[in-house]
Amino acid sequence: MIERAAGPALVIAGGTVHTPDGPRRVDVHISDGVITSLEERRSASPGPGVVDARGMYVLPGAIDVHVHSRDPGFPEKEDFGTLTAAAAAGGVTTVVDMPNTVPAVDAGGVLEAKAALAHSKARVDFGLWGLIRSSSTAEQLESLARAGAIGFKAYLGYAFSLGRKQILYTAETDDPDLEAPPDYGTLLRLAPVVSALGLPLVIHAEDPGILAAFRRPLDSYSAILAARPPEAEAVAISAAAAIADSVGTRLHIAHLSSALGLMAAEAALKDGSRLSLETCPQYLWLSDQDFPRVGNVMKVYPPVRTALDRAALIDAVDRGVIRIVATDHAPHTNEEKARPLELAPAGSPGVQTLYLSCLELAKRLGDMWKAPRWVSEGPAALAGVHESKGQITPGFDADLVLVDPRRGTEFRPSLMRSRQRHGALEGMRSSFSIAEVYVRGRLVAREGRKVGKAIGRMVAPR
Repeated sequence: MIERAAGPALVIAGGTVHTPDGPRRVDVHISDGVITSLEERRSASPGPGVVDARGMYVLPGAIDVHVHSRDPGFPEKEDFGTLTAAAAAGGVTTVVDMPNTVPAVDAGGVLEAKAALAHSKARVDFGLWGLIRSSSTAEQLESLARAGAIGFKAYLGYAFSLGRKQILYTAETDDPDLEAPPDYGTLLRLAPVVSALGLPLVIHAEDPGILAAFRRPLDSYSAILAARPPEAEAVAISAAAAIADSVGTRLHIAHLSSALGLMAAEAALKDGSRLSLETCPQYLWLSDQDFPRVGNVMKVYPPVRTALDRAALIDAVDRGVIRIVATDHAPHTNEEKARPLELAPAGSPGVQTLYLSCLELAKRLGDMWKAPRWVSEGPAALAGVHESKGQITPGFDADLVLVDPRRGTEFRPSLMRSRQRHGALEGMRSSFSIAEVYVRGRLVAREGRKVGKAIGRMVAPR
């Protein structure tokens, strides 16, 4: 099907291309990893340096702004090599890794060390979030920004182990090794610094006081829902938005999960907040009624909620209120997820199934071409890389995904490239398949299998 030339020039010919002006039947010309032109199709047959994309959709590579590589710290769960192999197989050409690795990314030097580690293994491009701790200083945030952080993440209610340099979700209050979690006071103190740096502030939006008040044994899925009510999400969004508004900080809500949280976010947007919203495929495809079928792999925080919550989130994505769909890709070992429900850690892999699940949802909503807006254009704007990634247009990186609408894909463990192969969407079927994936014009995956060497490089906001 495909012939290759040794030189850097490449043409993706014969496909239907997602452009900023909509789908077009044009050829994509590439040189030195950059799109040089979109040209009307020629009748010449494919030859050296030409990829035959007839019958396929040519889409911009996805940018997953919410992944957990577990590297460094827990490579038995995942590392940058397996994470980015899964990303490439699923059409994700850039990942942005959260800072809760070990050591947590709370200063510029830590970010630089993590970037070097990632560069040695990454098969797709990557960015890195920096961490806000309750003790973080302006100097630490400035050092993270200089080192290339995409922005800053605050885990409301999550303590910090001083000895292990690790973020922990714990109810302990008297352990001298634990630094208090960041709270609204932390956000108020540091929001002016974040605003001055021009980077986004991301929060895990669950109010710690509400979670503490509703703490209980997690011996059933209904207990998980009761322990983490949607009011916790709504209160955290409203409070953080008020703080961000006071100094003009860009605020991003990670993994929005509830209709109540959505209402709070829409109210803030109506009042003029610089607020962006992200949800995840697990909240768009599953509800609490799926737990008996899916099991512990569906345990994520915030939790998958009711069918009414799912419907509200789907509607918000369809309306463009939620502009980003990311995964919260968070693998664990099979042994960990097989523990009793209360002891099983929260998290599920998802980076490999992001694009196909969004294409399927967009198709069911009547316009499959909406999917690249959710996984490419919106994320590129949040990450500050919207002048080089997220679109198929001249001058942009040639991060491209060839999607075959003639063949479907079932999400089976045998196809997954992450270390944890059992994900929350296991068993789902998409009407599409991903044929080939290119990062800066270089083939990195074909039919779900990795191709070539690790070529990923770090991206930073411009």
